[in-house]
Amino acid sequence: MFDVDAIRRDFPILSRTQGDHPLVYLDSGNTSQKPQAVIDALSEHYSRHNANVARAMHLLGAEATEAYEGARSAVAGFIGAARPEEVVFTKNASEALNLAANTLGAGLQPGDEVVISVMEHHSNIVPWQLVCERTGATLRWFDVTDDGRLDLESAERDHLINERTKIVSLTWVSNVVGTRNPITEIAAKAHEVGANVVVDASQAVPHQATFVQSLGADLMAFTGHKMLGPTGIGVLWGRYDLLASLPPFLGGGEMIEVVEMGHSTYAAPPYRFEAGTPPIAQAVGLGAAVKYLEGVGMDAVEAHDHEITAYALDKLQAIDGLTILGPREAVERGSALSFNLDGVHPHDVMQVLDSRGVAIRGGHHCARPLHKRLGHQSSTRASSYLYTTTAEIDALADALVHTRNYFAPRFGG
Repeated sequence: MFDVDAIRRDFPILSRTQGDHPLVYLDSGNTSQKPQAVIDALSEHYSRHNANVARAMHLLGAEATEAYEGARSAVAGFIGAARPEEVVFTKNASEALNLAANTLGAGLQPGDEVVISVMEHHSNIVPWQLVCERTGATLRWFDVTDDGRLDLESAERDHLINERTKIVSLTWVSNVVGTRNPITEIAAKAHEVGANVVVDASQAVPHQATFVQSLGADLMAFTGHKMLGPTGIGVLWGRYDLLASLPPFLGGGEMIEVVEMGHSTYAAPPYRFEAGTPPIAQAVGLGAAVKYLEGVGMDAVEAHDHEITAYALDKLQAIDGLTILGPREAVERGSALSFNLDGVHPHDVMQVLDSRGVAIRGGHHCARPLHKRLGHQSSTRASSYLYTTTAEIDALADALVHTRNYFAPRFGG
């Protein structure tokens, strides 16, 4: 039995109030809140086990290394990796995607093609732009339909994935419109022409059971702070044979095997990609977050997300003057829900809602090309998670009606 009230008691921040209003936190797509178990894990590490990993041979160093590598094993198990060494810790998903672009893209040449989509987060656009500019490769992309799904028919008609395609890099779940993309099917097409597949799973891994060995990805990036973990920790998962074939991304301590003045050799994965002191405490916190999510059960998390998303779609579509971006039914979509109120700027919506204790996000959500394609300069986004209640969605809907009515005189309403 999924008990959202019991879950909420594990999150100290959710008991906060804002003036006369209880906090309604609907910005989990931006960053999730943290359960007490994660807060305690960070405190315990810093107060009793703090030391650098690998280098220190004393007791604290051994304890820190054990905790750090234990977190790697926990993450590997959580996503169904074949072995812990397939998990590379980074500081966030953006760094993981940059790592993928700069290593996998190192062998690109003029005439090669990289395929992304219009719905990507900037972190999965800009790195590929940079590597294509540097190598002479061509960047191409999936368009989207008017309802915010990948335009697979146009892609097939235009032979978007073809014998020149070397890399396909796509989001699994859109951070704006919530669309869940058919990664496995697209990956199969990419592999038929010998291309590698990179997946931005930042909005997927926190919300659904993930089994990378059957997903079809060759590399997959996600971040800890959206899945109850601390900020400052991200993950790049990769097939071990592929990771072992890639060059280093950053140079420094611990990523080396032997250093001479004329040349160096490099450590095996994952350490080849973890130069310098890694995010040790953050990894420990992420390990605690993984344990918490496993205790709840990812199938239960996904079912709750689906229920809340369906409820929110129904509530918001009943508001006159509100336009939802992307899929309007809770089918093959995540919990990110973006919308606009006619004639009201998203920043104004965000500010008025904040005055009523409702925390949402306004802007282009690091996805400007998608907003442009859908005909919107920006949008307001509400994003729920395992601790979100239907009462909070009701509070959101009431606050939006209040906001619309507040601004209506200015626009002739």
